[in-house]
Amino acid sequence: MPAAARTTDRAEIADLFARLANLLDECRHEDAATVYHDDIVVRSPRVELHGLDEVTAHLKRSQVEGEHTQHVHGDVLVHVDGDRAKATANQLVYFYRNGEAPHRTSGLRTACTAVRTPAGWRFSDMHITLAWMQEK
Repeated sequence: MPAAARTTDRAEIADLFARLANLLDECRHEDAATVYHDDIVVRSPRVELHGLDEVTAHLKRSQVEGEHTQHVHGDVLVHVDGDRAKATANQLVYFYRNGEAPHRTSGLRTACTAVRTPAGWRFSDMHITLAWMQEK
């Protein structure tokens, strides 16, 4: 695979993390298929989810009235191998209410597999590890 194509793939997968953050922060759960594969598996400290429908339902159930989030991804590393890629990122999540400072902050490490689909790259496996949490 030419270097330019690998660079484009890495950029598209990094963009996938940004689109996931926006989707979560804007509570656009119905758009989950724009970032997750139909057969997504998500493992986190609280839950293991299988399939797009289960992930979407969990996102809707997890929404707290009046609470907002801001997800920030950094240190994104991507290794592309054909139509599959391994990617990792650090994630900070701020939980807040309008006009107030965050009342909870989490530091997470995310390890993912992404797959190339006709619609573009999608996460097919995601393992989320809690590094720390601070509540005020």
